[in-house]
Amino acid sequence: MSIPVYELNDGSTVPVIGFGTYPLRGEEGTAAITSALEVGYRLIDSAVNYENEECVGEAFRRSGLDREDVIIGTKIPGRFQAFDETIASIELSLRKMRLDYVDYALIHWPNPSVGLYREAWRGLVEARDRDLVRIIGVSNFTKRFLVEIIDDSGVIPSINQVELHPAFAQDQLLAVDRHLDVQTMSWSPLGRAGSALRSAPVVAAAQEHDVSPAQVILRWHLQIGALPVPKAASREHQEENLGIFSFELTEAQMDAITGLSRPDGRLFDGDPNTHEEM
Repeated sequence: MSIPVYELNDGSTVPVIGFGTYPLRGEEGTAAITSALEVGYRLIDSAVNYENEECVGEAFRRSGLDREDVIIGTKIPGRFQAFDETIASIELSLRKMRLDYVDYALIHWPNPSVGLYREAWRGLVEARDRDLVRIIGVSNFTKRFLVEIIDDSGVIPSINQVELHPAFAQDQLLAVDRHLDVQTMSWSPLGRAGSALRSAPVVAAAQEHDVSPAQVILRWHLQIGALPVPKAASREHQEENLGIFSFELTEAQMDAITGLSRPDGRLFDGDPNTHEEM
């Protein structure tokens, strides 16, 4: 299966949909990630704090795929947000995954009370210069934090992974990312509570296109220019989530789904201005 790609601001390309791995762990997690690679996913999203980097590396080896054919990513936790510690975090991730390089690395949260996200970003730039990572970016960064690290380093992130789903559509941040030429990546793209899957606009679009509600939401992500990374433990759902290229939502359907968004639509108290994750 050939998945379309986005071109990033550094000239790299990434698939327009990836596979999320939280909270897949242990042998079951490894088997699920291996299955995802077998059904066609070519971008695997992980993080130090997911505690499953060993699973990701083992699943890649079991898949038999060539290294250059799979995009593997991780995220730097708050406790490693300093220049040297950020580089050391990537080196530790590489040892856990038994890889020579990681395709992308993101600062997981800005953790503003700690105030080390600028140093962490400079560490990521250095790690890229050392060929430990090909693509560098951030996660859960608002306009303020994006502008600060760009002004400090002169380097624009290639990716900003944020909470994005119909209940929390992030129109303004999407516009900021587009203006800066940063690719928005969506975590929990279906919404963990699942309320959007049962909403009238999504159900109606699914019936009209003869697809599932999950496929409608993932197609919505593509049409707003985001890169969703849904997690699915079962092979059936993994295959279903990839079946989003044979139909297109109308402008009215897109507007109706975006209209589900609300200011309090976050899945938990994950405001990057206040949330801390070490």
